[in-house]
Amino acid sequence: QVQLVESGGGLVQAGGSLRLSCAASGIIFSSNVMGWYRQPPGKQRELVAVITKGGSTNYGDSAKGRFTISRDNAKNTVYLQMNRLNPEDTAVYYCNYHNGLTQRDSWGQGTQVTVTS
Repeated sequence: QVQLVESGGGLVQAGGSLRLSCAASGIIFSSNVMGWYRQPPGKQRELVAVITKGGSTNYGDSAKGRFTISRDNAKNTVYLQMNRLNPEDTAVYYCNYHNGLTQRDSWGQGTQVTVTS
């Protein structure tokens, strides 16, 4: 079982930046992918960005060019640096841990990001 604790959400003006962090604890397998998804109000959850333990990344269209995902394997922590935020980025952001061995997902409790115009 993996527990995920997110931090770094909040209220920011358009054009500003935020950095989200997610620390994983519990039984951490070497084959895993960590990342971020978000759920805007009234919409479905969508991919923001994911990163493998080796550092390969994949970004959702809305994140490309503005957001950067990174991870510290020694700390089992993943980060999401979000720049040039706009009101369409307002959502609950969820940390995800994907176990590459069992194909199971674990989710954080979510952190609210609100961008005002």
